[in-house]
Amino acid sequence: MRRRTIVITGASDGIGAAAARELAGRGERVVVVGRSPEKTAAVARALGAEHLVADFARLDDVRELAAHLEDRVDQIDVLVNNAGGIFGRRTLTRDGHETTFQVNHLAPFLLTSLLLDRLRAAGTSTVVTTSSAAHRFGRIDLDDLDAERGYSANRAYGTSKLANILFTRGLHARHAHDGVAAVAFHPGTVATNFSAASTSWFRLVYRTPLRRLLLTSADEGGSHLVWFVDGEPGRTWLPGGYYDLRRHAAPTPQALDDALVDGLWRRSAERVGVPV
Repeated sequence: MRRRTIVITGASDGIGAAAARELAGRGERVVVVGRSPEKTAAVARALGAEHLVADFARLDDVRELAAHLEDRVDQIDVLVNNAGGIFGRRTLTRDGHETTFQVNHLAPFLLTSLLLDRLRAAGTSTVVTTSSAAHRFGRIDLDDLDAERGYSANRAYGTSKLANILFTRGLHARHAHDGVAAVAFHPGTVATNFSAASTSWFRLVYRTPLRRLLLTSADEGGSHLVWFVDGEPGRTWLPGGYYDLRRHAAPTPQALDDALVDGLWRRSAERVGVPV
């Protein structure tokens, strides 16, 4: 089997790191991408893998990441959009966007857009995006994507995870004919450092002994991610679909609104400066 090039964002910890370990251990070319230079380098060093650093709260970092990847690889077989988080009070990035929406949606949207040539070059490629069952807490308002009205950490997170599903459907609609297969999935509630900086009630589960009862391990969550990486689109999983773990699931009704898919795509492209 040909050695694949697999780029995993959010791979300095949690399910991203777990998936990187499994894939690199079997000989795949894995590029580990993370926000922390120290943690990202440590994960990559342990795997003998390549690594790059980018803070998704800075879109210029995302553009530099894409440029570095284009310099290093001729094609990308799998892009895993796994970086993200839940935050506290409402803040804006230096790019002028609400932080949760940028980190969890706009940044992977931009990265994927900039890497389309490398994804097409693979002939057939896969884009796996980590969403969440928490998308059911969200609601997309195209006229209030920066959550100026009625902000809460939980709602902002849920909205960004809903945006991940809409992005996946939009990517499928626009680029399936280029050989790019897209899927979004909920990896389970995983015991990681997720939500550590948040004011959300999520942190109570992640920081207390409840985590042992309610959360699954990063290795288990990583195994679900690898299932999509290894799967055959159209046979193992449905391109353009949303999955809860490895089960095809019906997302919230907004996620199935084709007009909203297109509207969010256009607004996102305008915000990050890529062609619609």
